[in-house]
Order: sequence, then structure tokens, then C-alpha cells
Amino acid sequence: MFHYHCLNPIAQVGLDGFNANYVKTNTVDNADGILVRSASMHDMDLPDSLLAVARAGAGVNNIPLDKCAEKGIVVFNTPGANANGVKELVIAGMLLASRDIVGGINWAVEDAADENIAKATEKEKKKFAGTEIEGKKLGVIGLGAIGVKVANTAVHLGMEVLGYDPYVSVNAAWNLSRSVKHVFHVDEIFTECDYITVHVPLMDSTKGMINEEAISKMKDGVILLNFARDLLADEKAILAGIEAGKIRRYVTDFPNPTTAGQKGCIVIPHLGASTEESEDNCAVMAVKELKEYLENGNIVNSVNYPNCDMGVPAQAGRIAIAHKNIKNMIGKFSTILGDNGINITDMTNKSRGEYAYSMLDLENPVNEDIVAKLRAIDGVFRVRVVK
Repeated sequence: MFHYHCLNPIAQVGLDGFNANYVKTNTVDNADGILVRSASMHDMDLPDSLLAVARAGAGVNNIPLDKCAEKGIVVFNTPGANANGVKELVIAGMLLASRDIVGGINWAVEDAADENIAKATEKEKKKFAGTEIEGKKLGVIGLGAIGVKVANTAVHLGMEVLGYDPYVSVNAAWNLSRSVKHVFHVDEIFTECDYITVHVPLMDSTKGMINEEAISKMKDGVILLNFARDLLADEKAILAGIEAGKIRRYVTDFPNPTTAGQKGCIVIPHLGASTEESEDNCAVMAVKELKEYLENGNIVNSVNYPNCDMGVPAQAGRIAIAHKNIKNMIGKFSTILGDNGINITDMTNKSRGEYAYSMLDLENPVNEDIVAKLRAIDGVFRVRVVK
């Protein structure tokens, strides 16, 4: 029997994936798994029972990844589950920025009481005239699940698309339209494109990547779109660029005091993945990941441990060990098991940065004495008996 707790409301279609072996709890106490969307976990006391956290979404800046890793808690996210919802809003953002649709709508609302509004429209509409996106150059920085969808859709809309991603995955490359030009330096995006959209994770290496230097390389009248994370951009530099006429519009999905209500900024209240379909997809994927780990020990889409899959346990025993990525750990595990007459029939060991994960299928189940010896090895965070 497994216990799970939801820190945020999770779509019921996802929770329906749990069977009778799962019990929803009202607190995190004694929970084996946590499902979360946007709630911050940084100041939480994580119970010793906690084995995994599944984020129903892509960003995990609300979760203390290293703290979890050092307690042997695997953190999952749901890459791609909300990609279509975000893609559609990015395309909408380009259109809003190109045509001053927002300005036109606001004028109609403000002048709604004017009985001559229909006549006035013909005179006023020239204030909101814009440009079309067909034939323009779009630069996509980051070709993950969302970036690929944005790039492909823009191609179908008649745009010339440049894509930049030094770490593009094989799967993304297969899905990317052959019409997208893959560039090898981000400066090509900055210097050539009329529209630039950012779809990279927030890391030390990407924080503030859209800065004064980058903006200085861009074409006059560029439109910037940020539906990834606000901290990817130096927004004060962006406001200066707008004031100087360098930047035509900045479209962001992250309201904050710097950009909200500012000239040239279209600020959307974090609606990228706020569709019924995206929330359902994220919930379904998060529950599947959590179940696969709790029931079989397999890791899919973790952000702090390596992916690791040995299928459904077929032997008498399976143990999973979360540990530091240091030498001779496998030898120590094997020695303890061998000294206790336990034969290893199959195993896998994967690492991700400082952390590693090992799964071992055994001819016989292990007892608590053996588990205690494995836990006592320096560098081991958690030993879990899966079967």
C-alpha cells in the first residue's frame, strides 16, 4: 500500500490512474509520494517516508532538488505534456505583438459608450495597424518539446525559422521540420531575426541570457517573447531597449513589478500551460512516473537522478540504491550481497552529476540486516526494497 499527498489540486483524470493500492493523505506525514504543481517546497520538512516527488509541469524551481537527492528522493517532471498549450500561446503572443490587438481592444472598451464608435473606428484603427508575421524571421532558442512545436508551427505560417540548441536531443531532431535552419551560435539568432522566442531551462548558465549585450546585437524593432522563465531576461535592459526604440514589443508570461503595465510590454498572467488539456496531460504523466517508480523502482523523466529502467521485477528480489557518484560503490554492494549468499541476476547503474542510482535483481529477497549493511556504506543515501 502506497500513500500520496497533493500539494496542489491535481486533475482528476490523473488521479484516476491510481488503483486500490494507493491512498490519498491529507498531510505529507508518512507519504511515499508527493504530487505538486506550483507550491514551494523549499522550506518544507520532508518526511523520512518520502520516496518521490512528481511535478505536474516542466519547471522545478519550486523544488529543492539537491536536498531531495541527498535524502534519496527522486524528483520527476513532465516534459512535453504541456508543450502544445504553451506553443499556442507563443504564437498568440507573436500575433498580439505584431498587430497591437491589445491596444485596439482597449480602445473599443474605453469608447464603448460612444454612439458613433462605428464611424470613429475608421479613423482610429490606423493607430493600431501592425505587420504580418509571414515572411519574417523567427529565432527559437532552445529546441526542446515546446521549441520544436513553435518552430514547426511558424514554418507552416510562412515564417523563416532559425533554431539554436547546442544540446538538441535525437528525439527533438527527428521531430523538427527540415525547413528549420539549425544555427550553431546564438548570436546568429540575435543578429538576424525579427522575432526571438526563448525556450530553455533556468540555470546559472542561462540566467539573464537576454541582456544588454545580447540586445545590442539585435535588429531594430525586434519582438522578444519569453514563455520560459522571467529570470532568463534582464528585464531592466529590455525596458531600456524599448525606450530606445530597439525593441518593439516584449511579450512575457511572467508578471512582475518590472514589466507589468510598462510601455511596450505585453504581460500575460502565466497562462502558458493553463489549459484543461495541458493540466490533464501533466497529471496523467506525473501519476504514471510516480507509480512506475514506487512499484518497480524505474526512473523516467527525473530531474535529479538518472533515468533507469529494468522493467517489471521478474526475480525473487529487487533493491534500488540512491547514492553518491563515487568509485567502487558497485563493488561494495556486491561484496555485502555475496557475503550473505545473495546472487545478483541482473543490475544497472546510472549516474547524473554527483548522484547515482543502482538497481539489482536478486535470486533471493534481502532481509533487514542486509539492508542495514548496505545503508551503512559511506555515500549511500537510501536503500529501498522494491520486491
